[in-house]
Formats: sequence, C-alpha cells, structure tokens
Amino acid sequence: MNPTKFDSVSFLKTVPHKPGIYQMFNDKNTIIYVGKAKNLNHRLKSYFNSSKKTLKTDLLVSHIARVEFTLTHTETEALLLEQTYIKKYQPRYNVLLKDDKSYPFIKITKERHPQLSLYRGSINRKIDEFYGPYPSSYAVKQILILLQKLFPIRQCPDSTYHNRTRPCLQYQIKRCLGPCVAGLVSDEDYQQQVNYVRLFLQGQSETIIEAITRDMLQASADLNFEKAAKLRDQLQAIKQINEKQVIYNKNDNLDVIGFHYQLGVACVYILFIRNGQTFGHRAYYPKVPSNTELEEVIETFLGQFYLQGNNNRNIPKKILLNYSLSDRKAMEETLSLVANYQVKLVDEPKGDNLKLLNLAIENAQKEVKNKLLQSSTLKQRYDDLKTFLGIKEINRMECFDISHFMGKNTIASCVVFDDKGPVKSEFRRYNISGITEGDDYAAMNQVLTRRYNKPDLPEDKIPDVIFIDGGKGQLNQAKTLFDSLDVNWNKDHPILLGVAKGSERKEGLETLFFETHGKGHYLDVHSPALLLIQQIRNASHDHAIIGQRKKNLKQLTESTLEQIEGVGAKRRQALLKHFGGLRELKNATAGEISQVQGISKSLAEKIFEELQR
Repeated sequence: MNPTKFDSVSFLKTVPHKPGIYQMFNDKNTIIYVGKAKNLNHRLKSYFNSSKKTLKTDLLVSHIARVEFTLTHTETEALLLEQTYIKKYQPRYNVLLKDDKSYPFIKITKERHPQLSLYRGSINRKIDEFYGPYPSSYAVKQILILLQKLFPIRQCPDSTYHNRTRPCLQYQIKRCLGPCVAGLVSDEDYQQQVNYVRLFLQGQSETIIEAITRDMLQASADLNFEKAAKLRDQLQAIKQINEKQVIYNKNDNLDVIGFHYQLGVACVYILFIRNGQTFGHRAYYPKVPSNTELEEVIETFLGQFYLQGNNNRNIPKKILLNYSLSDRKAMEETLSLVANYQVKLVDEPKGDNLKLLNLAIENAQKEVKNKLLQSSTLKQRYDDLKTFLGIKEINRMECFDISHFMGKNTIASCVVFDDKGPVKSEFRRYNISGITEGDDYAAMNQVLTRRYNKPDLPEDKIPDVIFIDGGKGQLNQAKTLFDSLDVNWNKDHPILLGVAKGSERKEGLETLFFETHGKGHYLDVHSPALLLIQQIRNASHDHAIIGQRKKNLKQLTESTLEQIEGVGAKRRQALLKHFGGLRELKNATAGEISQVQGISKSLAEKIFEELQR
C-alpha cells in the first residue's frame, strides 16, 4: 500500500470519542508510532489537521499506511497499554529510553551468620532481606565498602565461608568478625552487628548511635572493656560518616528529575533521595526524534522509566520536575495505581526541594554539554580520517585482531564502529580451530572467511573500512582472501588498512599500510585520525584478550577435572557450581564433596585424592 493514499477522512469517521491507544503502521506493516489519548477521535484528527501540524507530524503522516486503535476504560489504562506497546515494538517516531538493566540491591541472607552482598534479579523477601533498588552497581559497591569498615559482617560467598579452617585477611584487618571459624565471635555479637547494618540501610543513623552508646555503657558496666573500646571506635566512625552525609528533609523519599535539551541531545538527570539522604544519581539519554515537543519527551520518559522499568524499581511518593505537564493528573493516577499509594508530581517546589531540583538541572546541563563536546571531538576525528583515506563517507568500520596463549586457544575478535562510535552490540569473538599453533595468518584467513564469505550479506553490514591489526603479512592475507570471496558488495570494495605496532609498541608510532608491497604511512602523534584508529584497534585488542583469557581459565578448570574418571560434563558443572570454583573444591574434604548431587562417597574419595595429588 502506498502511504500517501491513506484515507484519513474515511478512517476518522470510524474512530469513537473514547480513551484508548493507537498504532500507526507504514507500508511494510511496521509500527512506527504508538500513542494514547483521552479522546481518540480528537487526538487522531490533530495529525491530519494542517493548521496544527509540526515538522515531526508531517514526516510521520507521510509514512502512514494504516492506523489501528484499541479502546480502554480509562486514560490510566491507555497510558499503561501505551508503555507496553512502546517497550515491545520500539517504534521509530516514539521517544525511546534504553534502560534494560536490572537494578541492583543489597542482600542480607537469612542464616546463622548472614552475608552482605550485591544482588540483581527477581527478589523473594521470604528467603532473604533486600534493600534498594540502587541506581547502579557502583553505588552498591561503594556502600558495601563503607559497611565493611563500619560493621565487620562477612561479604564472602558461602562456598568460601563453609570451607575456611582459619580466618582470612579480612579478619586480620578488622573488616570481618570471622564467623567462619568457631570461637572468634559469638552468635549474639554477630547478630548485633547485623542489626546495626539494617538500621544503617534504613537511614536510621541516630538509632544506631543510641544503640551502640547503650551497648558500650553496658559492656563497660560488665567490665568488658575490650568490647566497650571496640564499640567506642565504631561509634566515632559512624558519627564521622553521619556528619559528612548531606541531609535534606528528614525521612523524605523522592526522585528529583532535571531535564535539559540542546542541539538534538536530551538528558534526564535523576537524584534519588531516600530517608533524607542522597541515595545515588543517574543520567539518561532518551532517543528523541527530530522536532519532538519537549512535553512529549518528559511524559514518555516518565512512562517508560516508572511503568516499563524493572518490576523491582521503587516509585517514590513525590517526584520533582522542572517541566509542567498539561496532562499531569493522568500520569499521577497511573503512577499511584502501579505503586499502590498516592504519587505526586511537583513542578514548582520550594525550599530544600527547589535547591535539589536546581542541582539536578545543573547536572543535566553539564551532561548535555559534555555529550556535545564528545560528539564534536568524534566528528573531528571522523572528518580527519575521511580526509586521510580520501573518501566522502564512513558509515561502518570493522577491525580484527588475533590473540592466543603460546599458540593455543586462539581467539579472533571483530569490533564494529559507526559514525557515532563503537557499536558494542555487534562486537564478536570467533574460536579458531584447525590451524597450526601460533599461525596468525591462517587465523586471520579463517575469521575473515567466516565473517564475509556470505553471498547474501546485507549492504548495511558491509564496512567502508576494514582494519587489520598487523603489518604487511596480515594485510596480504586479507587482500588475497577478499579477491576470492563470493560476495556481491554492491558498492566499492572496502578499504583494507593494516595497522602495525610501532617501535617498542608505543602508541603514536603505528605504521599504516594500504598495499602489501608499498611503503608505510605515518600520521602525527596528535592526529585526530590516528587517535580514532588507535581507539578502534585497542577495542579490538581488548575484546580478543578478554575472550582468550576466559577460554584459558575455562580450559584450565575443566582439564583438571576431566582427568578424573567418572566425572563428566554435568558432574564437573555441579561440583564447580556447588563450591564456587576449583580452588574451593580443592580445599573441600571427601565428605563435603559427597554432598554434591550425583557424587557418591567412593567417587568423592577419588576426586579428593586426585585433587590433592
């Protein structure tokens, strides 16, 4: 169907004046936009009313082949359904937020000696205790480090805890009470520290100070001066930490959202305030189609962030904004419905809340400025590289590197860059087999064949430039191979460029080869083009090294157990999963090994003897 022939007049006659969502399709039957409306007829008419059209609407309408709508009982239902469809179909003309990561928690296990750890995934509060979610794993790790200094609770995995016969270094530096070794700490004293942790994570610092002061005085009265001294030092450390914390409104829980848009770059900067303290912050960069109204950006962000996000995400009772929504009531009702309590959107805060909002706005402006600066620098590098290569456009570049350990476990990496930088979703590693150990030329030949010897290779996957990490030899292999490939490029042959490491392998001294028998080319050490080539080459090198090390470790672990008769792949996996690693397995007794499912006593004794040998 030709999208220009969409009969909007006839279609609008069928649209009722009720709430619901609508989906716009192009001539390829792809959803290009999803929206919601309190009155579907009025909203859809606005798209075809020439007096109310924007540039974005004009472009969107020009691609419409058909429109479908779904009625809902309320506008709240429409908003929830809209977010479900946006998340599922990722329409081209919708504002999109890339935020698929699960949010981390701090977990306290429910056992004799609870463990503190970072946790991601679905939570079951009947099994363990969870605090969060936190905005990033970095925030959790920083808190865990702080907790370890204040409250010496174990953070080691159970596999280590159950297999210790003497206390580890954490005990020696007073970062753990050593519950893994009998007699070092009583269960009562350990649980006391765990309770302090709970209070700290709940933001009840004053309660902790009161509790420790009371326990210190009691220990002193009992003439247990050693314990009293330890509690005194702990009390002083907590007071110092508490003085450094920025307290806003006591026990206030809110998200502070600062929004800034400039030259096509949008940033939403969120401050998370819990119990009156800064819980963390995070910057988001939603994908905004050209000429999109700013209100749509904010409204869509709120919907995607709070309604599409991970089920464990916490919706606060108050959200501060620096932008007024015309349909604020519907958003508040929807957020309240999901949260099961009243949620308020505040766009004109006062006092401390206004200071927080101004801080979030300032950070959003700074993030946009940095993004624009990065884009400018990146553009300069691409322009310089295009000049050096003598081409007009660079839409896609790929770089290959080979890594092995003394000729074994060879891995080839391929990294992809487009005109915006690395495309990490398309980074690949290739296991190389069937070649002579250490033959980098054969390895390069194999990976290029597997990558490009495809007659149906899509045109948008054909690079403009292919970098080969190596000198003339590697480049010669690539050129010979490309001449024999059965590929319909549909455009000019990609530029092949060999990147040879400089003397002493120092960056800035690389030699660049276009031809296998020609002289090498050199770029100034500060050349933007060379800096871009180095970035691509380093990404390829790092990607190969990481893969190669993982392969070495896996082979080392598996080969040790493979030598034991009766231990197959499933039993190897069960053993390593139960103990957490080969080192912990080697420290285990035959009796402990026999507790693993599928391991008999006789086999456990054989495994124990082989590992000890």
